[in-house]
Amino acid sequence: MSAANNRDDEAERDGIRDSNGAAPHLEDPIKHRHGTAGENTPAGKLVQFSSGLSKPFIQRPVMTMLLTASIIVFGILTFNQLAVNDLPAVDYPVIQVSVNYPGANPETMANTVATPLEKQFTQIPGITLSTSSSTQGSTNITLQFDLSKSVDAAATDVQSAIQRAMGQLPPDLPSPPRFEKSNPNDQPVFFIALTSDTLTDGDLYKYATSQVQQRINILPGVSQVQVYGVKSAIRVKVDPGALVSRNMTFDELSAAIRAGTSYAGVGQFDGKTKSFVLRPNAQIADAEGYRNLIIGRGQDNTPIYLRDVAQVVDSVQDERLSRHFFARGFNPPASTIVMAVSRQAGANAVEVAKAIRELLPQLRVELPGSINLIPTFDRAKTIERSVHDVQETLLIAFILVILVIFVFLGRAADTMIPVVALPLSLLITFLAMWALGFSINNLTLMALTLAIGFLVDDAIVFLENVVRRAESGESIYKATLNSAGEISFTILSMTLSLAAVFIPLVFMPGLLGRIFREFAITIIVAILASGVVSLTLTPLMCARMLRERGPGHKKSWMEGFTERFFDPILRHYSRSLAWFLNHAWLAIPTLAVCAFGLWYFFTALPFTLLPTGDSGTIRGNILVSEGASPEQQREIQAKLDPVLQANPAVDKYFTVAGSGRGGSAGIFTVIFLKDASERAPIDEVAMQLRKAMGSIPGVFATFNPSPVLQINIGGAGSSFGRYSYVLSGINPEEVYAAAEKFGEKLRGYEGFASPPRSNLFRNTPNIDIDIDRERASLYGVSTAKIQNLLRAAYSQNFIYLIKEADDQYQVILEVQDSERSNPEDLRSLYVRPDGADNKMIPVRTLTKFQTKLGLQSVNHLNQFTSVTFGFDTKPDVALGDVTEFIEKAAAESLPPTVKGEL
Repeated sequence: MSAANNRDDEAERDGIRDSNGAAPHLEDPIKHRHGTAGENTPAGKLVQFSSGLSKPFIQRPVMTMLLTASIIVFGILTFNQLAVNDLPAVDYPVIQVSVNYPGANPETMANTVATPLEKQFTQIPGITLSTSSSTQGSTNITLQFDLSKSVDAAATDVQSAIQRAMGQLPPDLPSPPRFEKSNPNDQPVFFIALTSDTLTDGDLYKYATSQVQQRINILPGVSQVQVYGVKSAIRVKVDPGALVSRNMTFDELSAAIRAGTSYAGVGQFDGKTKSFVLRPNAQIADAEGYRNLIIGRGQDNTPIYLRDVAQVVDSVQDERLSRHFFARGFNPPASTIVMAVSRQAGANAVEVAKAIRELLPQLRVELPGSINLIPTFDRAKTIERSVHDVQETLLIAFILVILVIFVFLGRAADTMIPVVALPLSLLITFLAMWALGFSINNLTLMALTLAIGFLVDDAIVFLENVVRRAESGESIYKATLNSAGEISFTILSMTLSLAAVFIPLVFMPGLLGRIFREFAITIIVAILASGVVSLTLTPLMCARMLRERGPGHKKSWMEGFTERFFDPILRHYSRSLAWFLNHAWLAIPTLAVCAFGLWYFFTALPFTLLPTGDSGTIRGNILVSEGASPEQQREIQAKLDPVLQANPAVDKYFTVAGSGRGGSAGIFTVIFLKDASERAPIDEVAMQLRKAMGSIPGVFATFNPSPVLQINIGGAGSSFGRYSYVLSGINPEEVYAAAEKFGEKLRGYEGFASPPRSNLFRNTPNIDIDIDRERASLYGVSTAKIQNLLRAAYSQNFIYLIKEADDQYQVILEVQDSERSNPEDLRSLYVRPDGADNKMIPVRTLTKFQTKLGLQSVNHLNQFTSVTFGFDTKPDVALGDVTEFIEKAAAESLPPTVKGEL
């Protein structure tokens, strides 16, 4: 059979006929685009080209459709498996280290705990930032590592550094330093409140940890459940007078209690036929048992019971803490526990929240009827709303692209070809996202939205070339083959050059580079997918779907409308272009004006990283006077309740007063607002709350909306605002003096939502105790003994841990409340000299004390003394303008020895 007959049979199979009904003769394509064949072509006729990359997909429609169907099926399946989050999952190498040392003041914590640990931490390879905050009895250190270091490797290095530092830490620490991996941008996905009018705080905490927390922890995707509450404890409140009258000191009482309770294995009996495990009942596990504990003998050998010298009560570990919870439609409860659920890195936040919601009804059934379980906040709704907004934008862009294509192409069949290319390119992108472990988030959806305009370009170029050749006299099939050979490499070069524009984003360093990597790769994959579709499915659809057309073919009504509309525009453009080309010298001043405008607007436009958005959550800090007692803080907390409840936008909130850290005086609150459709914008609500706090004298309040998208590095931060500025230096006094001067400068700027506040508090009341070492030595009393006595009486440290099946509970020894309210109460303590049996010496004879003002906390940045200022900008003020002002104020007020860093 001849080659010509083969081509006729191929045309017959493809259903292509000329105007007489015969199969058109398919001419042999030329070997190259330029040369003798092109030179001999008559004027007005198109040159034939080799079929290029698309020929197999045009001639094998079954194969092409099967590939397309596979992409559609697997694309839909992988799309349904993609996680839904607010931001891409990034493994932030941030480690939090915490140490508790009850009774130690901030300076002691900084010198004996923070400094030895920081010296070891700074030797870890890859560490970029170290910050610490030492307060009364507690030190918290944040370690930030280079993004190239894995968080697991960082955790291993931190553990080794802690082991090296153990020899330099106080030997009597209740427990060694503990650390945990931390994601500074991971906000809880779900808040749950447990309330009760009959149970105590400790009992409610027990139900929360033993039943609710454990059940939620095992859900897929949950990393931790943080419980805002206090654990049960037995508190032994000692009457110093009663203790002295029975010739006992605090350290002796502490030793007697420890000796009176124990929990350990002792062994077993092995007989001829049976073995018996020994289980001595040596542990005292309730308050009544401790009340009846014999702690010594009187002069007449009568037993002295613990109840004789102390009040033993069932209480909680930290009595200073006070929690209030409010939800519209519920009466304020007597006891409250709030639980915050966080997801694992990369887990689907929406699915995690859904799993929690499905578990709540079962938890309600299992909990006692006296406990109310109230879902307080579901951040998945915010994520879904944010993603839904981007999806709407994506759909609108898709519809607009279709309309524009239809207007210019003028035919529905022609429009369908590039329209099909768009969703198919998106499905290929979803396949790649699934393979790479990406998620559906605001940035990947933004990438797809931006890519919509690119995804149809290649298909339109191919389609228009086929139509051009068909209108010049070629059949649709022949025009498709020739177009494939003519512009295949053009489409390939267009695709690669456009994708190359976004390659630098993939390799951008730092946190922003890690955040935007998914954005860049997603848009690159989408562009490459559109090129693949334009070289495979688009040619097949052109060959099969386009109707034959030739010179003078009948135009559709849309084509006629488009020509009538655009012909005058084209004529005007042609005349203006010709005029401009005749005056080519105008290009130089035009280019200069454009360059100047680019520079001017780039420098003049306001700069900010991300808008706050409306997350429906506001975090607040209410500062009261330094050294305010827990009772005074609770009074202010009670005054705060009506202020928050009076705002109609507030749906729920919880407040925590008293941190249990001595000098730290403040109230922390998280406010959950109603749906955005039922209230004012979140920035206005925050401003209303700030103004309303003016009705409470003597407090300073900051209310900051939680951002919908939060991007920070986690090292240095402030509870007083989204942004922070840190001062650091070697000399503490220079740093503190510079911070006060710098703070005065900042208060004069009107771009802040509220005056910036720092974590420098130097007016916390302290009692300096001066030990008369010479006199103490004469009486046979060591300095360490006086120190241990004071710590046993006032540190509220536990002396024993009650071991039970569900948890461990502390037994806390302390002076009764009425005997530790003012400096004069130090006079009630007595110490026994070494080697003396009955002689006791009042501590007041060996010490002198005076009240002074001191630091509430000692803060370090990379081992240097630091002060952090927190601030928020007004909604209409750009961060760039505020940054410029801060840098100027720092240059004017900071000495060379103090460094400032945003």
